Amino acid sequence: MTSLAIQTAFDAEAYLAWEEQQAEKHEYLRGEVFAMVGARREHVVVSGNLYAAFKQRLRGGSCQAYVSDLKLRVDAVDAFFYPDVMVSCDPRDHRADRFLEHPVLIVEVLSDSTAAFDRGDKFAAYRTLPSLQEYMLVDVPSRRVESFRRGAAGDWLFHDHRAEDGDCPFHALDLSIPFEEIFENVLVEPEIEDDGE
Repeated sequence: MTSLAIQTAFDAEAYLAWEEQQAEKHEYLRGEVFAMVGARREHVVVSGNLYAAFKQRLRGGSCQAYVSDLKLRVDAVDAFFYPDVMVSCDPRDHRADRFLEHPVLIVEVLSDSTAAFDRGDKFAAYRTLPSLQEYMLVDVPSRRVESFRRGAAGDWLFHDHRAEDGDCPFHALDLSIPFEEIFENVLVEPEIEDDGE
């Protein structure tokens, strides 16, 4: 989410009708509409890599991957977002037309302008989705994936996955994807952590 697009307050139905007429994508949160800015190449490549990996591995099953052109409705907080990648195993979502409501996994590829929101208010909104089992944040420069998994008691457990791990597990889908596949064709040099020496 970036900057407020317009000053007029919408309800959800008015937003959906208005956005269908727009050339650009807009996210919606409690009556306010926010324009989305274009993504950098590396962001698009990583999102595409993950979508392709999920699509290939989930083929023939009950789960389906979706990319960022499809909205996610988070009714509990009166919001619509465009996650970078979502996976839903719910037949209601597979019949949906304009938005999903029951994802089991959401992946956001971090950017400088959205990282704080993705980790903060957006994650807080996503946690209200009863179906959501895992939320993944991909940090491209550091070649890192942060995983938040819903525990049996409803708490969220953090796991930090790095390229040296080899594979990145996606527990909600019972599969793993090699880091080299997630970051394939990404030209950004990985960040080197300073160990203080």
